[in-house]
Amino acid sequence: MIKFVGSFETVESLPKTQFPEYAFVGRSNVGKSSLINAVLGETVARTSNTPGRTQSLNLFNVDDKVMIVDLPGYGYAKVSKEQAMRWLQRLEDYLMNRRQLTRLFILVDSRIGVRDSDLDLMDFCDANGIVYQIVYTKKDKKVREKNQREVSHENHPAMIADVLETSAEKKTGLEPIRNIIGIK
Repeated sequence: MIKFVGSFETVESLPKTQFPEYAFVGRSNVGKSSLINAVLGETVARTSNTPGRTQSLNLFNVDDKVMIVDLPGYGYAKVSKEQAMRWLQRLEDYLMNRRQLTRLFILVDSRIGVRDSDLDLMDFCDANGIVYQIVYTKKDKKVREKNQREVSHENHPAMIADVLETSAEKKTGLEPIRNIIGIK
């Protein structure tokens, strides 16, 4: 059973739990909420065609075993610089202080590839020993940019070697994420 725990504006306001947390983050409009819904097999995360809709830390309890965290996107949403900086600070606060964080899934739109903002987050995680895994989304869509940057764990010490490829729409590539999280 999946329960929406709530939307939280600060890391300090998050509930104190002992459940491992698996957080999803990526550039705005990467398909983060759609992927969470596909992985969980239920529509629990709010989706939108408007980039930047997820503005809070959204927690979902899965079978009283794990928590899924839908983090605000970065890098594209049309918001003020001040708002973008608040989101970034909250993300850093979450990553640095949330002991329950077991793995961070950094989502990258497969049509576009890795951007500077993704690399900045990866470098931050590498520098602070925050384990993360790259998940390419929208693998069912046509590639728009031919000369995409490749990323590998050799250059990123905190990165899990396996890069995952998914399509929320076609429901492909979900099983590896479910296995990592420990859900069926």
